[in-house]
Amino acid sequence: MHIQDVLPRDAIPSIDDPTFGTEYIGDDDDDVIVVETTPARAYPVRILSYHEIVNDVLGVGDRIESGRRSPGDSTDELRPVAVTWCPICASAVVYDRRVDGRVLTFGTSGKLADDALVMYDRETESEWKQPTGKAINGPLDGHELSVVPASVTSWNQFRSEYPDGIVLQPVHGGDGDPRGESPRTVYEMTPYERYDAAEGFGLREMRGEGRERSWDREDIDAKTVVLGITHGGDAVGYPVEQVQNAGGVVSDTVGDLDVLIVSSGNDIHAFEDPGYAFEFQEGALYGDGAKWDTTTGRSDDGRTLARVPSRRLYAFAWQDDHGPKSFYGLA
Repeated sequence: MHIQDVLPRDAIPSIDDPTFGTEYIGDDDDDVIVVETTPARAYPVRILSYHEIVNDVLGVGDRIESGRRSPGDSTDELRPVAVTWCPICASAVVYDRRVDGRVLTFGTSGKLADDALVMYDRETESEWKQPTGKAINGPLDGHELSVVPASVTSWNQFRSEYPDGIVLQPVHGGDGDPRGESPRTVYEMTPYERYDAAEGFGLREMRGEGRERSWDREDIDAKTVVLGITHGGDAVGYPVEQVQNAGGVVSDTVGDLDVLIVSSGNDIHAFEDPGYAFEFQEGALYGDGAKWDTTTGRSDDGRTLARVPSRRLYAFAWQDDHGPKSFYGLA
């Protein structure tokens, strides 16, 4: 593992007191990380690219008052989570912030490990590699965060599928901004879009300094989007192209967990396999006599598939952590 210091600690500020609303500052096709609490919450990549970590608390039955999360009347346990995003490796993972009975609060360490974000927790100052959720240094070295089921989809799709859903609000821009800039201007995506479109990858490419790392595979591009699942000591990454080449539906086993991977358009989602056959017909997913929504896992007869904890990231980052033979359908 190659670790390098890039910025001072917390130079990229986490969001520690998130607020939510119904209006979004970005575009319809912007990606958002979705957590299916009540109501569902969207965390836009546009905002996360400038903060990388949101320390939040989920609770079924939460309500929104004046744009801010406020516990409702639910008796369900509140769940502290870290919604995390690494722009270089396009790694979207939501973690439970509880470790050994302690709630941790995460910030950006200013370091990269294999071109991936290294987080640190403010309680013990241990350092954690973001795509794996494993502590790589400090008092909690060797511990691993639990992944919370989440997905990545477009803002337009989120608004369509979760009409009562809420979205993370910008921290900067608008009224009170010292430069008088709008949130849209502050959270400009041009540099990240340039990186995503470039052939190269890694820190040097993100900075526009040219390529540093090489990629010697021809069966998959370094920036292919992969949905990674780890379970029972096994790890399998599902490239979008491989799933779509299989008709958009893959049934597989990771460890002892039977999984169903579905991909429609640019989206890819993982659910627990209920044991019956699925197939796409005229762009819609059907199985066991019902029509299923690929984004939510809900059927038209009232059933819902259980979402599997996973992480969405570029192929090079998945290979860095799990090796070249960890991809579904590739040698």
